[in-house]
Amino acid sequence: MRSKKIIDALTIGFALFAMFFGAGNLILPPTLGLQAGTDWLASISGFTITAIIAPFLGIVAVLFSGETFTDLGGRINKYFAVILAVVIMLSIGPLVAIPRTAATTFEVGVLAIAPGFNPIVSSIIFFAITLTLSISPSRVVDIIGQFLTPLLLVLLTVLVVAGIWNPATIALGDQGGTAEAFLDGFREGYQTMDVLASVIFASIIITAAKAKGYTSDKAKVKITIVAGLVAMFCLLFIYGGLVYLGATSGFDGAQPYKRSDLLLYISQNLLGTSGTAALSLCIALACLTTAIALTCAVGTFFSDLTKGKLSYRLVVILTCVSSSILAVRGVDEIIDYAFTFLAVVYPITLAMVLYVVLFGKVIFRRAPFIGAVGATTVIALMEFSERWGFQAECIGKIKSWIPLHQYELAWVVPSLVFFALFYLGDLLLFPQRQK
Repeated sequence: MRSKKIIDALTIGFALFAMFFGAGNLILPPTLGLQAGTDWLASISGFTITAIIAPFLGIVAVLFSGETFTDLGGRINKYFAVILAVVIMLSIGPLVAIPRTAATTFEVGVLAIAPGFNPIVSSIIFFAITLTLSISPSRVVDIIGQFLTPLLLVLLTVLVVAGIWNPATIALGDQGGTAEAFLDGFREGYQTMDVLASVIFASIIITAAKAKGYTSDKAKVKITIVAGLVAMFCLLFIYGGLVYLGATSGFDGAQPYKRSDLLLYISQNLLGTSGTAALSLCIALACLTTAIALTCAVGTFFSDLTKGKLSYRLVVILTCVSSSILAVRGVDEIIDYAFTFLAVVYPITLAMVLYVVLFGKVIFRRAPFIGAVGATTVIALMEFSERWGFQAECIGKIKSWIPLHQYELAWVVPSLVFFALFYLGDLLLFPQRQK
């Protein structure tokens, strides 16, 4: 029985790791290491908070609230939960993240070993595989956790161990010291978008745990948290190794370069001519596992939202077809239009996760959570307007008075203040109300 629990925790944990670990997660850390140089430990520390711990808290927040993101969003308002869930699903689904996985596979993986390959053919092949492995949601966690993830981990571990065993040199970096390296890592962790993904992936992981027999609340929470810790350990090992590889790469970061150039440089130096092929396979696996998880999540969500009027299989097929079309437009164009979604939805989701984890088990009134998320929404909309040039000067002056704005965390203090004010106000006005 104990061995079964260990195997189940590892399978679910490996699956969760693979769901989080997309191509962006592979490309971001080496650049952080190159820039941080001798302060690479500070850089990975900051990155760990926003790219590992925060997504784990997203899963915990859903567990504290129920089994799905709708349960989490319901702590605010059921209609708000549906609207935010739809925006998140479109963001990490067919409009942004899913087509980006295929585009990244083509630009960084396929072209590295087959220059001149047709992007349309690459997209069709990628989504044909995704559709095949996503069409049966009950098997997705086992497929990813038992087969695809171990292969991905082996390839990445070989790359990391080779770099640790035979480092090139410590780069000088261009940062302003340990504190600046930490903050850069902290900010860069947002680019993974894993907090958004975590509140959606949580339902997949919880469903998988129940399917393996963990149906009681206690057993379900325990196996999910243990699986989450397994995923966190894998992410920390790989992220830390990739940051170290960037710091010791000896790459000339003074010249204009793409993030993929650095990763290819590292793999070729450490693994020789086979390095490019191995890296391409890593990227393809990382993108594929993420695309499968996201496609399953989109299919399940919209099927449940429409009460079966849109079948799971139909949504999955539509998602793969639309994503394959958008993927041909390329990574840069996808990132450009993705800003419209992410600039507002990311801080709102992160605030909701943090407040539910911190206070969800001790405060059951709805008002303080509404106050915190409402304040965060206002700040997010202000920053969105500023970046698009609408009342930018006025908004800039207002933001300059808000603590932490220089770290892109202007929402933190206002949300905390309004959480406290709404709690006290609700307590005074409705002393008998519990929710």
